[in-house]
Amino acid sequence: MINDDKPYPSENLKTDDVEVVEKTRVWDGYFKLDKYLLRHSLHDGGMSGKMSREIFERGHAAAAILYDPDIEKLVFIEQFRPGAYAALKSPWFDEEKFSPWILEIVAGIIDEGETPDSVIRREAVEEANCEVLDMVPITHYLVSPGGSTESMFLFCARINASNAGGVYGLTEEHEDIRVLPVDVGDALKWLDQGRFINSMTLIAMQWFATNHASMRARWTK
Repeated sequence: MINDDKPYPSENLKTDDVEVVEKTRVWDGYFKLDKYLLRHSLHDGGMSGKMSREIFERGHAAAAILYDPDIEKLVFIEQFRPGAYAALKSPWFDEEKFSPWILEIVAGIIDEGETPDSVIRREAVEEANCEVLDMVPITHYLVSPGGSTESMFLFCARINASNAGGVYGLTEEHEDIRVLPVDVGDALKWLDQGRFINSMTLIAMQWFATNHASMRARWTK
């Protein structure tokens, strides 16, 4: 039984409470995979047995929901995702209802020497042909902590969406990205209808649904 007199576990247990016995790089391609043999402290005291886990070394990323408060539009992108294609072949998805062309917000990996906000400015141009005029941080979260290192810095970015649309992306990165300007009201209906099926877009849209009025007031003074 956990001792309720202790602080909340996230305040009590830290990374120092993990012992890495062995770490091995088992795949080093476009994506990287590390195998860990480790032990960790237990909530009730003592140490766990040795645990063997493969961890997807994904890196860290930044994403932004693009918003034009002057014409009340959000800008989304749509592109093919091979992981979605593989997932949608499972019996848990209706292939008639879902597609591997995913409705998303702009996002990109943070390369060495970059900052999360500089990634947003770069990706907004590369993926959506939109210049970021201002941005507000939303949150920083772990994408899939059971088996991946990836974390996501999430923003809301102000843009001019008056001429948004078209197809963009870098050919050398196999990008074929359709830009979709959407009325705010329609996007909020899509949220209620479950049309967003990836975590970064869902989190951004849930945040935007709550903070829409304050963001519009911030940027239309």
